[in-house]
Amino acid sequence: MSPSQSAGPAGRLDLGLAGAAVIVTGAGSGIGAATARLLAGAGANVVLVGRRAELLHEVEDSIKAGSGQAICVPADLAEPGSSRTVTEACLGRFARIDGLVNNAAVVRHKPLGEWDIAGFDEHVATNIRAPFFLLQAALPALQQSGVRSVVNISSSSGTLHRVGQSVYGMTKSALDYLTRTLAGELAPLGVRVNCIAPGPIDTPIHATWADDLEEAYRWLGSQVPLGRIGRPEEVAAWIVLLLSPVASFLTGAVIPLDGGQVIDRE
Repeated sequence: MSPSQSAGPAGRLDLGLAGAAVIVTGAGSGIGAATARLLAGAGANVVLVGRRAELLHEVEDSIKAGSGQAICVPADLAEPGSSRTVTEACLGRFARIDGLVNNAAVVRHKPLGEWDIAGFDEHVATNIRAPFFLLQAALPALQQSGVRSVVNISSSSGTLHRVGQSVYGMTKSALDYLTRTLAGELAPLGVRVNCIAPGPIDTPIHATWADDLEEAYRWLGSQVPLGRIGRPEEVAAWIVLLLSPVASFLTGAVIPLDGGQVIDRE
């Protein structure tokens, strides 16, 4: 039976994701883990993708403890064959692909002179190439779904053009572009493609670029008009909404979920 949208118990809105199979990359922690748990709570079957198997299994255990369904697919999305591995795992277990969340990313902030080709290529492979080819691999199955939704996770860095964030920001700006162009290309097929561009969110990724994490969090909070950094669960709620048939008339959107960070306050 295909997922459907209807009024739930006591008049609560049914997100229409019960029984859907959704692939979530970067699912071992932060936004990806929060999204996977929320999807499972909405009745979806979740394919957890990430490089660290132990973290994926922790998320899987928490989902199954709540009577949800999930499988782990450890994969480095920078590897060219990973897209096929992930989609085949989803189809092999659930015989369908209804949604895709391209959340996995790498982030390093360095001046121009400190970059090497390997680091540059890792950003491009993980942050741009992987979402593109994962969607390509999933597309035949997505077209058979009643959900047919993709959510990319970009960043406010793609809009702000911060000094020192050239490579990471470039890849996120490119993901915004891909979202809009692929939304137009796939709209005739009924496949929706949207994007969320979070600002500072309390996730482990900051430890990959900050020498002083406490100072980094203070600085990040100071950049946000609402005066704080966000929580992974706040982003996850928007991801699930965009995946849902509730948002069936929305495609090509890049939503700044950043506490007002990208507002021009000059």
